[in-house]
Amino acid sequence: MDLNYEVHGTGEPIVMIHSPGVDMREWVYIVPHLAETNQVVIFDGRGAGKSPASVKPSDFVDDLRRLIDHLGIEEVTLVGHSMGGQIATDFTLTFPAKVKKLVLIAPSLTGFKYSSEFTEWMQKVNSVAPDVEKLVEMSLSGPNYSITMSSPQQGFLYEMTRHYMKKVFTEWENFEIIWPEPPAIERLHEIKADTLFIQGDKEWEDLSRISEHFKQVQSISFIIVEGADHMVTLTHPEKIVNHIDLFLHKRVIE
Repeated sequence: MDLNYEVHGTGEPIVMIHSPGVDMREWVYIVPHLAETNQVVIFDGRGAGKSPASVKPSDFVDDLRRLIDHLGIEEVTLVGHSMGGQIATDFTLTFPAKVKKLVLIAPSLTGFKYSSEFTEWMQKVNSVAPDVEKLVEMSLSGPNYSITMSSPQQGFLYEMTRHYMKKVFTEWENFEIIWPEPPAIERLHEIKADTLFIQGDKEWEDLSRISEHFKQVQSISFIIVEGADHMVTLTHPEKIVNHIDLFLHKRVIE
C-alpha cells in the first residue's frame, strides 16, 4: 500500500474519501468526534497530500479497494466528499458486499452531464494553468466556495489547494482516470446500502440535478446544511458529525 493513510479510534470502520483539490486534512475537525465510537480511516488520494502521483491512468476505486483489503476490513461505512463521493458510489456498486452504509457529501457522479455554465467556468479556471497561484485564486473564487473563503477557514483551504495544485504540475505524469462501466448514473437503483446525502445550500445548480438522480437509491435520506457551500466539512463540521452520528448510531453529539 503506497497511499498515505491514518487510522484513528476503534470500533466499526469508517473510511473517509476527501474532495479533489485538497487532501485528508479536510477531515481534521470531523475525525476526532467520529473516532470516539468508530475506527476512522483517512487517506490522501493518489497525487494528493503525501501520496504519490500515478504514472499511468488512475483507478481511484481500485486504490480504495486495495486500502480496505490492506487493513483487513470486511465491511465498511464510506464517507465521500465531492469526487470522493463519486469514488464511494462507484465502489459501492462494484463491491456491494463490502459497504455497510454510504455517506455522500456534495458528491459528483460518474456519467453525469454537467451544465454549460459549470463547464465554461472550469474551462476558464483551467485556462490559467500552469500558473499555480492563478489556478488557486481562480478555482477558489467560484460561487461554491464563497462562504468558506469568507470564513476563518479561508487560509486553510487556500494552503491545501495550493499544495495540491503544486503537486499536479510537478509530480503528476498521467491525468487519465479509469471509472467502472457502465457509469454509476445508470445503476444507482442497484445500491442497497443505507445512504445519506448531505450538501450545503450554496452550490452549483448541477448538484441539485445530481441529488435528483440519487433518489433512485433504494434507501436514502437528504440533508441540506443552511449557510454552507461546497466545503461544508470545514465550515460546519459539527453539523456533519451530528448527521453522520445520527445516521450510524441514532444519537446526536452535544
